[in-house]
Amino acid sequence: MFRLAHISDVHLGPLPAVSYRELASKRMLGYVNWQRNRRKLLHEGIVESLVADIGHQGVDHLAITGDLVNLALDGEIEIARNWLTSLGAPEGVSVVPGNHDAYVPGAFAKISKAWAPWMSADGLIGNVSPETFPYVRVRGDVALIGVTSARATAPFMATGFFRSRQAERLVKALRDARERGLFRVVMIHHPPVRNAVPTHKRLLGIGRFQRVIRLAGAELVLHGHSHLPSRNTIRGRDGPVPVIGVSAAGQAPDGHKPVAQWNLFDISGEPGNWSLTVTRRAFTGPTTHCAPLESVVLTP
Repeated sequence: MFRLAHISDVHLGPLPAVSYRELASKRMLGYVNWQRNRRKLLHEGIVESLVADIGHQGVDHLAITGDLVNLALDGEIEIARNWLTSLGAPEGVSVVPGNHDAYVPGAFAKISKAWAPWMSADGLIGNVSPETFPYVRVRGDVALIGVTSARATAPFMATGFFRSRQAERLVKALRDARERGLFRVVMIHHPPVRNAVPTHKRLLGIGRFQRVIRLAGAELVLHGHSHLPSRNTIRGRDGPVPVIGVSAAGQAPDGHKPVAQWNLFDISGEPGNWSLTVTRRAFTGPTTHCAPLESVVLTP
């Protein structure tokens, strides 16, 4: 059995020092939002407790579906790199970027350099770029396929993008993994289902993504962005494909979104007879303790 942990929307804090020059952009709005709202609801101590709980469950791999930072400041990107290093070897952690990680023009290139070890395909040496997505990592009988939907957007927008060139590469990656008899997990930040988030936060290319899954198939899709513990399905080559979201990893209690959670997937079986169970673990009392909320069998 393969045990996969899934977290998203870590939004590591507190913010490092910010210069006036760095705020002369969309970051000004994000900075005001952080000071008024996010800093009160997102707490580093909760992230630490959540990561500790993951460590206690004996997981084989950790998938992080974006938004490690808030404003994509240089200092934040370095803090996130240090945090990723603290989680263990890059071979055991896979990351896809979110809209906050590519918050302003130039940020994507910076995270691609700083976080490359966690966003690289097996055997790839060097920096990553939009053209290196989707990447594929094989761990046991599981193929972890990282897709990027992150791109800098205009103020008041948090849309994601899934374009035709990446779609073509994803079809090939999914088909290759199927031929190898692997359980395919697709990771993307924005929910690839309709009406999951408000219009200004949606994925542009939902139809294109869903056509890829209908054409090539997958066993599981993971996403973040909504800060909600959601469960949907989309039509795949061989039947419905579970699409699973998760609460923000740093979300404190008493906010308007659910408290921090993480998903634990137990994967076993073989092609044509896979078994998949998801257990949601969350803070049910003190913020130093996680417990299972529910366990659901997603495939027979």
